[in-house]
Amino acid sequence: MKTLLVIAGPTAVGKTALCVQLAKTLATDVVSADSRQLYRELTIGTAKPSTEEMAGVRHHFINSHSILDPVNAGRYERECLDVLDNLFKTKDVVILSGGTGLYINAVCFGLDDMPAVDPALREQLLTRLREEGLEKLQNELRDLDPVYTQTADLQNPVRVTRALEVCLSTGEPYSSFRKQQAIERPFRSVLFALERPREELYTRIDTRMDAMLAAGLIDEVRSLLPYRQLPALQTVGYQEVFPHLDGLYDYEEMVRLLKRNSRRYAKRQLTWFRNQGNYQWISPEEGEIIIKMKSEE
Repeated sequence: MKTLLVIAGPTAVGKTALCVQLAKTLATDVVSADSRQLYRELTIGTAKPSTEEMAGVRHHFINSHSILDPVNAGRYERECLDVLDNLFKTKDVVILSGGTGLYINAVCFGLDDMPAVDPALREQLLTRLREEGLEKLQNELRDLDPVYTQTADLQNPVRVTRALEVCLSTGEPYSSFRKQQAIERPFRSVLFALERPREELYTRIDTRMDAMLAAGLIDEVRSLLPYRQLPALQTVGYQEVFPHLDGLYDYEEMVRLLKRNSRRYAKRQLTWFRNQGNYQWISPEEGEIIIKMKSEE
């Protein structure tokens, strides 16, 4: 059977370098599972791998879409399965790598069959998010679905509003629509997650943020001001810069928030992957474990 080799993990842990190494050894492609790096307009703030970092390895779902043509998990699942179907015609192994756990789950196991929601309710919740802030919506979701909020990324406004709209439109908890049975795929998924000692990871995050600022992050965000309300920009790396450009706080405070929120984001990613229970945890320097496992099959 064909193998989908999943390399997941938090931001700045070292996924790209390992995946390039593995892809060259296994003579295959890398498929990105990052819900922001697929947007052409978002480069510096998403820490998108450079041409040099990709080192000639073909990467899919990098610069593949526009923020004006938004992608959700369902669309990603459909398009990614099409890409994999094509790749598996000539390759026995394909690498799927990223930090967006929902996208990885969608491809490996299928998405939950959620009910349709009135667009007017969605717009109402987005208006409330802008006017009342995320915390009020988080608290409402905790009341309506305490089960889901135990493991959900409550700092992600897209996840919070999506769950709330299902709760409010159906009168049932969002978690009640989440299925337990995985969809059968024509490939097997082998899942690895990368980790480093916490202080080492946090230092890498801080260093990366300094590099992003030096590369022109503020100018990139300034160019995106007309699109700041789009879902693709409701994310770490952009939401901290917009208020600075509005004059709400100075450069030093912006840098502090960028680094703090990036560290918090990494922590949430680690928690999410650990809660899945189906990942084998390795260091980014332990790629030989994967190669050895493949050679022994």
